[in-house]
Amino acid sequence: MERMDYIKRRIQPLLKDTLARHKSILLLGARQTGKTTLINQLGADFSISFIQPAVRLAYEQNPSQLTGEVEVLAETKKGKLLVCVDEVQKVPDILDAVQDLIDRHVADFILTGSSARKLRFGNKVNLLPGRVALFHLDPLTYTELRDRKPRIEDLLLYGSLPAITLLTKPQYKEKDLSSYVTTYLEEEIRSEAVVRNVGQFARFLSLAAAESGNIVNFRKLSQEIGVAHTTIASYYQILEDCLVAERIDPLLKTKMRRRLTKTSKYLFFDLGVRRLAAGEGLKLPAEYMGSLFEQWVGLELVRLARLSEQRAKVYFWRDADGPEVDWVLEKEDHYIPIEVKWTARPILADIKYLQLFSKEYSETTAAYVVCRVARKIKLADRVYALPWQELDTL
Repeated sequence: MERMDYIKRRIQPLLKDTLARHKSILLLGARQTGKTTLINQLGADFSISFIQPAVRLAYEQNPSQLTGEVEVLAETKKGKLLVCVDEVQKVPDILDAVQDLIDRHVADFILTGSSARKLRFGNKVNLLPGRVALFHLDPLTYTELRDRKPRIEDLLLYGSLPAITLLTKPQYKEKDLSSYVTTYLEEEIRSEAVVRNVGQFARFLSLAAAESGNIVNFRKLSQEIGVAHTTIASYYQILEDCLVAERIDPLLKTKMRRRLTKTSKYLFFDLGVRRLAAGEGLKLPAEYMGSLFEQWVGLELVRLARLSEQRAKVYFWRDADGPEVDWVLEKEDHYIPIEVKWTARPILADIKYLQLFSKEYSETTAAYVVCRVARKIKLADRVYALPWQELDTL
């Protein structure tokens, strides 16, 4: 068995600071992004996990059991308790007891979940307004992996789920990714979402993975699968709610009379999971690597935006008449347009739409071509080539 090391997460100090203020936490993230490992570092006084069927059944039948257990512990400890509830969306009724214990200052909570679906759509779910700080745990960012010096090719093929990253043998990575797709994406998500037609959803999942990073055409997918386009939209909503797909919206603000694309893109949350869900092998065409590289940069920007102390959001920009920019990072009151090129030798043709964007949006501070250059290079006025390893400097 391979040795598994703990990789310190960038979000950890943010969680500690929040708990130090006696603010409870709701930590959402897809399965195997490392939520349980992370919260074990935070030293809870009492933990329960609804992954275990017997535990889940006990609290489903009697949600108030949590109140009694925590109150007994509180009698023997000076100060507030720290309680962890793992996979809270599986027993959403427990949130009433959690709110009561928070309001009476008996305990602070770390609540984790791998789906927002039941929390968002349940008719009587208590979302603890004003009582919890919401955080999102993603697969590993490059900054968390920097000391390990991963190859970009490996990140594109195998993704960056912690347990996958820590494996050294490719065959083990492939086996575990395949298991993830089979046992989680194809079974658990389908079960949670009450998808009736198993074959249709499995076909959708494969096509959605293959279409990751592209502007979604619901009607085209509906024709390929043989379901209504509204069903395709609902399937994408399932993936988004289960934290498997990231929706990237287009930037629609414009001072020109441009016909900007209004349809969103979806990115699978992890490129290794995406590849296995799409049924793709390891020997991908060289020209396909550029598309994967673009997706990786988009995902990395989304993850870094979530960790940023500034208000940050990721968009894309596309004019129906041709001009487009792969990604636009909005930070506070300015834009950073980004083109992604699978090259170590960017040329002036690579920056024409960056220059067009910068001219049309006065809020632009600088523009970048993210590529495989060894170091940052100035290509034109306020336009630079940036090594992919330095995305966190934006």
